[in-house]
Amino acid sequence: MRVFSRVIDSGSFASAAREMNLSPAVVTRLVADLEEHLGARLINRTTRRLALTDIGEAYLERTRQILTEVEEAEALASSASSEPRGHLRVLATPAFAVHQLAKRLPKFHQQFPKITIELSAPGPVETVDENFDVSIISVGRRPLDGDFVARRLARSEVIVCASPEYLDRNGRPEHPGDLVLHDAMLPTFLREITFLRGDHGDDEPGGDSVTLVPHRPVLGTIHVDTLYAAALHGLGIAGLPSFVAEDALLEHALERVLPQWHLMSLTLYAAMPTRKHVPARTRAFVDFLVQAFGGQDVDPWLIAAGCETQPARRPVAGMA
Repeated sequence: MRVFSRVIDSGSFASAAREMNLSPAVVTRLVADLEEHLGARLINRTTRRLALTDIGEAYLERTRQILTEVEEAEALASSASSEPRGHLRVLATPAFAVHQLAKRLPKFHQQFPKITIELSAPGPVETVDENFDVSIISVGRRPLDGDFVARRLARSEVIVCASPEYLDRNGRPEHPGDLVLHDAMLPTFLREITFLRGDHGDDEPGGDSVTLVPHRPVLGTIHVDTLYAAALHGLGIAGLPSFVAEDALLEHALERVLPQWHLMSLTLYAAMPTRKHVPARTRAFVDFLVQAFGGQDVDPWLIAAGCETQPARRPVAGMA
């Protein structure tokens, strides 16, 4: 049932095999065995895609319910165990997985050696995926919405960075308007950039802001780590989440530009599907993440690097 469900979720036998660390032949055989056992075809296979049969759709719905109940039964039983154990499926963005999770997993494994982790990082994560025990999601101003439980990990500001070598050659901007004279590296979907003056509280409408319509960037890509690598090598100025830039800022391989301005703020959460029984391994992992990142509405990465956003200056009452 698990293999059948994963084949449908991933869209192919090969993808399901990779995700479950099985050979494609084993995945194909298990689904065929299931169909033979049921005496019914569940999937119509074509060269281009997989399509559920009518009975396959009904069976998948019941299968998901059964697998959820099995997981809850296991969670109920494992909660009585003094030591969390079992397999944990985690979903995160590639950048957060590379720059934050990977370096903390050895400590987690040391504390909980009987928990194994399957980490998936296919792209942006804006809400909970029911197929994972924990989803690391990030949201901007919009409130959390959905049938899930979430615990805040931290806030991350998107800041402007460049290598010291680039800035030595081209000068250090003092105002967002100065960036039109520099080589910019941007996500390809951006048509304009808004800089917000001051710290997180100044994200609210009415705060000081400057909006620029950039000329053709020297590099355009939606891949955050490519922007990061290009900035490290001096190609130009890039906007990066603080959790990506942290290590380079600490090592002075990147320098924060315009420290009194930021582009946006993201709040990061560890979120879980709403279930009656949460496995001990899931609780252990979420508690570990909250402790690691602080769980507060502050940016721990900018604090660690000593380059928090400078608060906007407020006019003094009674002064012209």
